[in-house]
Amino acid sequence: MPGIGRVCGEYFRLGLMRGLEDALGRAGLSPIAGIDEAGRGCLAGPVVAAAVIPGETALPGIDDSKKIPAEFRDSLAEAVRATACAWAVVAVPASAIDAGNILRATRVAMLGALSQLAIRPGAVVTDAVALPESGVPCLALVKGDALAYAVACASILAKSARDRLMVDLDRRYPHYGFARHKGYGAPEHLAALERHGPSPVHRLTFGPVVPRREAA
Repeated sequence: MPGIGRVCGEYFRLGLMRGLEDALGRAGLSPIAGIDEAGRGCLAGPVVAAAVIPGETALPGIDDSKKIPAEFRDSLAEAVRATACAWAVVAVPASAIDAGNILRATRVAMLGALSQLAIRPGAVVTDAVALPESGVPCLALVKGDALAYAVACASILAKSARDRLMVDLDRRYPHYGFARHKGYGAPEHLAALERHGPSPVHRLTFGPVVPRREAA
């Protein structure tokens, strides 16, 4: 059983993470939605964004999704969905990323998730990506997924949802190891690209995807 000091430390950490949302709430901007994405730096698969208006009770363990072991992330995602006032997840495919650019696709996913919330927020906090078209006050906070509770909740939902999508894509395109590296530029992924070339879900505008060999 965790010691009392550890428990108190966790709730103190969560209190700090909720400080920004509490301040925005006192300014009359409630409820606060957090928005984050997953998969922006990948070579294959969609970019996925989540928007979350968390419930009142802080969930122990909520943090930047990159800091949470995979075996705990899905259970935390389930807890976020079960306790949130509203949440939504949107994926933008590789073809749309290639048609524009990754920043534009990320913003499309974020705005899509925001628009699907069942409750209209009074303000939005994102992880560093500005959303001037959101129609509500928006704070783009660098390292927002580590500093703001709502953004951390969104990061967990986005990462969990995208990982599931990549496992599904691994069944369709088993040569690339998507279930293991989730589309990032792992050595085995780059080696598979050299052997097999890109799949229909690879991002063809990303340099490492299509091998560039010097002319003989």
